[in-house]
Parts: sequence; C-alpha cells; structure tokens
Amino acid sequence: MNIIKKTAITSLIAISLGAGSIAFAEEAAAPAAVAAPASSLSETIRLIEAALVEVSKSDFAAAQLLLKSARETSDKITGDEKIVKQGYASTVQGQILAKKGEVEKATAELNKALGFYKSIKQ
Repeated sequence: MNIIKKTAITSLIAISLGAGSIAFAEEAAAPAAVAAPASSLSETIRLIEAALVEVSKSDFAAAQLLLKSARETSDKITGDEKIVKQGYASTVQGQILAKKGEVEKATAELNKALGFYKSIKQ
C-alpha cells in the first residue's frame, strides 16, 4: 500500500512538472513564431545569394544543397502569395539549370528569384 501511494505521488509530481515546462516552452516559442516570416525571407535571400556564388564557381553540388535549403525556408515566407510563388518557381528553375551545369542561365534565373523575394514587403 505504501508503494502505491509513493508511486501515485511521484506520478502526480512528474505530470505537474511536465505540464508546467510545456506551458513555459509554448510561451517562449511564441515570440519566435511571430518573427519567423521575416527571418525566413532573409534566410531564403541569404541562401540564394550563397548559391549564386557557388554556381559562379561551378560548384554545383554545394549550390544544389543551398538551393534545396532556400526552397525549404521559402515555404515559411508570408506576404504577396503571387510573388512568393514566382520566387519559388524561379528558384526551382535555377536549381534545375545549375544541375545541368548551365551557369549563365542559372545565374539569371536565381537573380530573378532574388528580385522577387527582395520585393516582398515585410
């Protein structure tokens, strides 16, 4: 009987501590969630610019990784939906052209994507 009481008390304490830490984590994450769209936009722009550097050096493997990351972060961008879709499409096209080794066309397409993303109002 004593073991059952200790187990019950221990379980209640563990549950209450767990619930408190979850509530604290949610409160701490709320400001980060509000800032996510702006940081996603700047991160996407940074990744595309880095990919442009790699494409100009003909390092297509590194460019592919950077563009894949840029596409993932662009999913979190809020703003004019049409412009976001155009920027995403240009990023994909630039990635395809970079994979084929077409430096000039990939550079032009990625610069077009940068133009779309930079035109988004924050």
